[in-house]
Amino acid sequence: MSPLVESPPCLYSPAEYLALEEKAEFKSEYRDGEIIPMTGGSITHNYIAGNLLVWLKTSLRGKGGKIYINDVKVWIPAHIITVIPIPIFW
Repeated sequence: MSPLVESPPCLYSPAEYLALEEKAEFKSEYRDGEIIPMTGGSITHNYIAGNLLVWLKTSLRGKGGKIYINDVKVWIPAHIITVIPIPIFW
């Protein structure tokens, strides 16, 4: 029996990633050319994120900026990465 050989990952440009992401049925992150699928949320995750959003909105009131809880992509050019962090203060 021959050993399994890992093939190199298929690499995409940022433009290709964004084009694919528009049609995708799942969320993913982009890291240095690789598209990495993200897991779905859970009831516990949703509960914690909701509580964190309320706490942040209260704590940061009057300081400017906006808080996004999900579905917002952030491009970090120094690391060639696109992520969907939760939450974001902008």
